Amino acid sequence: MNWFPLLLTIHIALAVSLLAPSVVLPFLLRADAGERRPGSVARALMAMQGTGSVMIGGGLALTGAGLVASLGTELLSQPWLLVALAIYALNLLAAAFISRPNLRRLLRLGAVGDDAAWRKRARQQRYLAYAMAAATGVIGFMMSTKPALW
Repeated sequence: MNWFPLLLTIHIALAVSLLAPSVVLPFLLRADAGERRPGSVARALMAMQGTGSVMIGGGLALTGAGLVASLGTELLSQPWLLVALAIYALNLLAAAFISRPNLRRLLRLGAVGDDAAWRKRARQQRYLAYAMAAATGVIGFMMSTKPALW
């Protein structure tokens, strides 16, 4: 049996789910702003971002190693893959060191009730989410077209 399609599907799903909370939560919190309490989907994404990210990252590393083992290490010399991996790494760094702390501050600020400060921080968080989503789109484009970069 050829495991490659299943491995690739799982790998892509894990890669997207690792970034999904940082990209989706700012928009869900905007919808929940009226009641200042996150809804059930937002709470699930917050849990996934908190405790689930280590498990998802481990699964992502294992499936990535499996893909490299099945396709061969010469794949790692492809410029488009190296650029896509660099963009993904920057996206993960932005999620870990900018998005997650800002989302925590946003939730605490929402509990206090300072509407102007909450709206300003929420807008900044949504702009970051737009940038992260665009970077994810660039990665998807590079994975599907495999451009000759140099």
